[in-house]
Amino acid sequence: MNDRRARLFWILLGSVLGGYLLFWFLLIAATATYSSPNVWLATLQKREILYAAGLSLFTSTAAATAAVIIAVPIGYLMARQDFRGKSLLDAALDIPIVLPPMVVGLCLLIFFQTRLGQSIEAVFPFTYTIAGVVLAQFVVAAAFAIRTIRSTFDHLSDRPEKVALTLGATPFQALWHVALPSARRGLVTAFCIAWARSLGEFGPILVFAGSTRMKTEVLPTTVWLELSAGNLDSAVTVSLGMILIALIILMIVRMTGEKA
Repeated sequence: MNDRRARLFWILLGSVLGGYLLFWFLLIAATATYSSPNVWLATLQKREILYAAGLSLFTSTAAATAAVIIAVPIGYLMARQDFRGKSLLDAALDIPIVLPPMVVGLCLLIFFQTRLGQSIEAVFPFTYTIAGVVLAQFVVAAAFAIRTIRSTFDHLSDRPEKVALTLGATPFQALWHVALPSARRGLVTAFCIAWARSLGEFGPILVFAGSTRMKTEVLPTTVWLELSAGNLDSAVTVSLGMILIALIILMIVRMTGEKA
């Protein structure tokens, strides 16, 4: 009787899993079969689409790179040190994750209207520029990179680093020569997650950098612009491209041996 109940229990859980995956399969299948390959090809040849795709690749790479650079010292500190207020700081690091995307963009926009923000803008403009696109992507992507890298260091023993310190290495040398090589898979995972998150970012970019064609237009804002103009076929084509990229990123993450 107990075996039968256990079997029914796992079948029930498997049914929930199967239903959820089926739901997503139907969504993607419906999107994929909405237009024909000829429409996809025509859309991908549009000058605006090509520009948005190129800009998305550039800004996502820049934002993900910056996110990993800032995430390494923060993630290492949070994983290796205990200090007063650590739990509060840990919660603060997740603010970009839990904030509504539009609010993130609005916060950036308001900051650059302050005296300090205007001083920065006078030297290096961000608002409604490509640099603003990168900044909007970075603000959110960095939080995901920090989470991933901290988790990586949490799962790595600090013993090799302590041995390096006893042999005369500085803390920086222990990080650079011992900890980072051991965490290389986590770094790849963090970069991929940050890159994918940057590629799909919409709200902060729309509010802070705008969606000017051939200037600050990236793939997510392209979908919005095409929908606004009634070009559903173009919006679907761009969406399918982003789905394909997301699947590739997931494969890379899984191949690193780390869980996203």
